[in-house]
Amino acid sequence: MIPEALDFRYLLAEYYKRIGIEEVEFVVITMIDHFIQQGNELITPDLLSLKMNLSPALIDQTIVRLMNKGLVDYTYASAKTGALSTSLQPLKRRLYREFQLDLADKEKANKVDITSQLENIFGVYQKELGRSLSPAETQRIREWFAYGYSEQMIIDALFEALSKNRRSIRSIDKILLQWATSEDIEKEGFSIKQENWDEDIDKTIEIAKKKWFDFDDE
Repeated sequence: MIPEALDFRYLLAEYYKRIGIEEVEFVVITMIDHFIQQGNELITPDLLSLKMNLSPALIDQTIVRLMNKGLVDYTYASAKTGALSTSLQPLKRRLYREFQLDLADKEKANKVDITSQLENIFGVYQKELGRSLSPAETQRIREWFAYGYSEQMIIDALFEALSKNRRSIRSIDKILLQWATSEDIEKEGFSIKQENWDEDIDKTIEIAKKKWFDFDDE
């Protein structure tokens, strides 16, 4: 079943072609959903024809095709009364599955893209610094990426530090913070980053005492 946060009609419009639904079938499905939303349980061709330009015979043929495709189902609403009800749940499950597949593909593509960018950053840093990066340094670079700094910005910050004869991760960290703060001030007139930096300066100094900052050349 499609979660409430997802709109059934949006998913139907997005994926109906992919799952082999024809335009006439699309319209019939939309009207079936409309009648269900109005509180009707059994949706018949005659009922649909009251709101559609299609003939009952054509609607009936369309519903049969949808049933054969496993997208529309008729179930017993009550075992006691034996009353039938029309269900779009098979279709909704299919649409939700397509949505999940798309989401998984996008997440996979994003992970591949992020991995590629990080590998490029690591390569540039190791080349320019003339050494391998420590686990703590690679973790800090990952954190920059997570904070929203772009690949190019992280690389530019390295070259900015090198131009000032500074070769530590902490120096680059400060440059990125300054750039981000300046950008915030230019856009908003203030910077949360700067306020947080000032408030956490003692914590920052403690972090700076870690071994991977020992070679800080400021």
